[in-house]
Amino acid sequence: MVEDNTGFWSVLRRPFVLDLRALALLRMATAAVVLVDLAIRSTDLEALYANMGVLPMSAIFEHGWTPYQFSLHAASGLWQAQAVLFLMAAVLAGALLLGYHTRLATVASWVMLVSLQNRNTLIGQGGDDLLRMLLFWGIFLPWGRVWSWDARARPAPVRYDYFSAATVAYVVQLALLYWCTALLKNGAEWTREGTALYYAFSLDQVLLPGGRLLYPYPELLRFLTFGAYFIELLLPFALFIPVGVTWWRLLVVGVLFGFHVGISLTLYVGIFFLVNWASILGLLPTRALDWLTLRLAPQAARAQRWRPRLPAWQVPWRVRLERTREPSVGSRQLLRSVRETFVALVLVYICLWNVDDLAVLRPAGKVMSEPMRWFGYLFRVDQHWGMFAPTVFKDDGWYIFEGTTADGRRLDLNRGGAPVTYAKPASVVALFKNDRWRKYSENYLFVNNAWMRPYYCNYLLRVWHENSAHPPLRHLAVVYMKEVSLPDYKVSTPVREVLCECELPAIKPAITKE
Repeated sequence: MVEDNTGFWSVLRRPFVLDLRALALLRMATAAVVLVDLAIRSTDLEALYANMGVLPMSAIFEHGWTPYQFSLHAASGLWQAQAVLFLMAAVLAGALLLGYHTRLATVASWVMLVSLQNRNTLIGQGGDDLLRMLLFWGIFLPWGRVWSWDARARPAPVRYDYFSAATVAYVVQLALLYWCTALLKNGAEWTREGTALYYAFSLDQVLLPGGRLLYPYPELLRFLTFGAYFIELLLPFALFIPVGVTWWRLLVVGVLFGFHVGISLTLYVGIFFLVNWASILGLLPTRALDWLTLRLAPQAARAQRWRPRLPAWQVPWRVRLERTREPSVGSRQLLRSVRETFVALVLVYICLWNVDDLAVLRPAGKVMSEPMRWFGYLFRVDQHWGMFAPTVFKDDGWYIFEGTTADGRRLDLNRGGAPVTYAKPASVVALFKNDRWRKYSENYLFVNNAWMRPYYCNYLLRVWHENSAHPPLRHLAVVYMKEVSLPDYKVSTPVREVLCECELPAIKPAITKE
């Protein structure tokens, strides 16, 4: 806890003093997002995480693995084993949500999340990096001190303000996220022309109804483009102002909440906006939390009177996890010093990692050599915040899974076996089951990922033939109808590109245009 003084050091650390109740909200929101993420991913246990799916472990070991990665999910290629691991992760996230053995639940949830993300790196996005880092820093934060199951057996804290190296790391991590996002957007469409959102809303594969409503207004899009860019570039500075901290924090939380509401209504970005909403809750100032707890006091009082008993089978496990003897004052101070030093060193490491990602900040070359990166890959503190950077992706389009039956009919497996048509669908986004598939399909386009194409083609054929009602196919082509985004609302003619062809039993990747 911080001391009540007005010295120079106290003024400097004011921006990094957090409320324990805000940290509790951060914990609960982070755990809730983990549960939502698991629920979405669980609908594709075989397709995205088992060897019978689109990415068997032999392929990822060969093309997308470092010797420092680990994954429990890679121990078995069976979808049933993945289901068990998903269930374990959900139980641990539930314990974190309740604040039950909080530190242990945080560490275990972080391990399970890293393991899951490492299993299939082709479906990851920036929100995954942030979610992983929230859990990592949460290991060192007292986010189970209040509003948790653990806190029920402990006296209420004397005061709620808290400062440590971990609170500094949390605040700096949020600032790095937005600073790097802005600095990576160094293309003219972000910094000079103001056309970035025009091109973003030109991408049918991510366009939502909110974006469709804004798309016809170029001047509004130009204003919103510069607005988004300067929010990301300038707003984080407010987190480090040591005077009027309460009001600056409220400004940051309010603006970022609205910012991500706008993203969620206009662009299909999966859990990205949910993770960002969760991430800012730790910034809530004491004044806002006092107001919140005052209105929730009756509910809190009823919750305090409710004391459910633990089932008998849980008692021995709980006893083993609790301390039988409190450590001495000297031991506590030593452990705290070691923890603070470790967190500070990791924070410096992460700052260097992000500087290396920004060419504008390292004109003399990289500051972190490749041998130094093992720590980032092992503990997954590696991060990249390049959403729509340096410019917006222009190769828009939609997929057609063109299957040919024995009698010569051509069916589109992407539309349930309907006859093939090359006309643009009314909603390209609707062709994706979820954002994980959208991200996989995006990576599928890149030439340096051509190795992954036959696995998807083979998977599509197998799944189609598992249904006896489907007519047998003798040929399948994964077709991308490429429609390049042009300036000034011009529309390009779609080009048919065959990314992969499957002919039983042979499968061959291809890139042909018509």
